[in-house]
Amino acid sequence: MHAGELVNLRAVLAPVASGMGVMAAVAAVLVPVLGGDAERAGHGPGRVSSSAPAHRAYGPGAAPAAPAAAPCTARTAAASLRPSADDGAAVKRIKERDQLVVGVDQNTYRWGYRNPSTGTLEGFDIDLAQAIAKDILGPHPHVVFKTVPTNQRIPALQKRAVDMVVRTMTINCARKQQVAFSTSYFQAGQQVLAPVDSAIKAFDASLRGRRVCTAAGSTGETALRAQPHGAQVLTVPSQLDCLVRLQLGQADAVVTDSALAAAQAAQDPRVELKGEPFTDESYGVAMNKNDTDLVRRVNKVLDDYRGGGGHSAWMRAYRTWLKADLPGISGPPAPQYRD
Repeated sequence: MHAGELVNLRAVLAPVASGMGVMAAVAAVLVPVLGGDAERAGHGPGRVSSSAPAHRAYGPGAAPAAPAAAPCTARTAAASLRPSADDGAAVKRIKERDQLVVGVDQNTYRWGYRNPSTGTLEGFDIDLAQAIAKDILGPHPHVVFKTVPTNQRIPALQKRAVDMVVRTMTINCARKQQVAFSTSYFQAGQQVLAPVDSAIKAFDASLRGRRVCTAAGSTGETALRAQPHGAQVLTVPSQLDCLVRLQLGQADAVVTDSALAAAQAAQDPRVELKGEPFTDESYGVAMNKNDTDLVRRVNKVLDDYRGGGGHSAWMRAYRTWLKADLPGISGPPAPQYRD
């Protein structure tokens, strides 16, 4: 942990100690991976449709390959493969290994972060990863959490260093050329975070000449490069590093997903969200592009996770981790399918 992370550890400790929800305890062991760490938890192209069908059976042994994809557009980017509970090559590989390897974050408060009081990884994304693992491996699954920097999410999947990434990863057409995505499990948008007393008002001309921080390889960086408004763009490996730069006076503002910005504002009351979200960001679980059976299996889990209205697992996770900082969300985004 570098000095910047220590600044935020103190910021995180207070709200954690005050009684926020804590994930069920799991046995864990740390091993070095991916320039970060891993935690093993045991016991612990066609039309786009938004309808959620019954889980489809595709015959013995394997789910079907993905159909030929129509050109991706902003409107269809979040469309994925229809859910299936069938075991294909990727799911069988995970079961034979008796272990699911998930790329996550350990620095994003409320989403994927290490609770300094318990040492365990917690958050909305961690709960979802656990639900996927339980569906594939049964009760008390063995899960290895590998912390993956923003700009290493796609390489980790392509090299099969992880089975999937559950890390507030936005679905878009450029990324879908490199990896596969589940249906959307959360909807956010890029937004500006700056000190409360800053003259910066939104993603507009008030950024001109300012030092604006964003994570390398993020959709925030893409937005800044496309429409910089004269800002000086500073990139770092993790969005948490941006909050540290802001706290140290090394950056004037941060551009990141509104959900992540809200989590950072919850850590430090001296900063706030500015203006309104200026993009649409659909978060999805990312997987290797060849693992179509795993995509269908994750979509089946997401169907179950969304089900039950206000009593769904999704809503329970929302109330535990996100509602305090992102109030007013009535439910998850509806799934879209392309086959």
